[in-house]
Amino acid sequence: MHVQSEQQILINLLHKSFALPAGKKGSYRVAQWDDYTHLHRNQFLNRPPLTLTLQARVNAKSLPGTWGFGFWNDPFSLDIGVKGSRLRLPALPETIWFFYGSPKNDLSFRSVESKNGLLASVFTSTSIPSILLPLGLPALPLLACKPTARCLRRLVSRFIREDSIPLNVDVTRWHTYKLEWLSESVRFTLDDDFAFTSTLSPKPPLGLVIWIDNQYASFSADGTVRFGTQENTGDSCMEIKDLLLNRM
Repeated sequence: MHVQSEQQILINLLHKSFALPAGKKGSYRVAQWDDYTHLHRNQFLNRPPLTLTLQARVNAKSLPGTWGFGFWNDPFSLDIGVKGSRLRLPALPETIWFFYGSPKNDLSFRSVESKNGLLASVFTSTSIPSILLPLGLPALPLLACKPTARCLRRLVSRFIREDSIPLNVDVTRWHTYKLEWLSESVRFTLDDDFAFTSTLSPKPPLGLVIWIDNQYASFSADGTVRFGTQENTGDSCMEIKDLLLNRM
């Protein structure tokens, strides 16, 4: 990481590979680079307006698991200070990123169609103190019943707003991905062509994350809830180059 200017170019990552070895399902494997591991959530570094630009490719069109790059609030993990990380309670998602999910993934709380493949997507949520979220834990067993799960999905959609568009490109070839995060909107560009604009904008501060893993999660419109890990029959690899993070 090379810091050039506090006001302009913040990160210049010339070339980096993220690789997962082949392995069976049942074991979580991840290769990740981020700027927030040792920070409390309110200390995350990124706020609008800013622009993230990079080039990326992966070694297969349909890798098992997920991969992507962008900004989020690391909402679903519970870090308890292991290996120097900070204590962070779960939170509702605040996210802007290019996200790929294999066919077993369906990460939408509103869409009646499955949301997977390569997406440009945004999530922003109603502000609820993290300390109150564990009060919803008693409802988790209800997800095993599809009619109840559908009701809970509709309830969650009132608190989590989302916007996304599928991107139909050959992800094994180099492409230039660009996202612009403004205080009242976000804009996605692919290979210098406009791809998607949303009037949703996640609440800052957020952390920069680039990752590839073998995980899947689904909360489908029919009430199916599933999550787990997938087998990698061969090595999975994502390459990143010419990453620029620019505060406008």
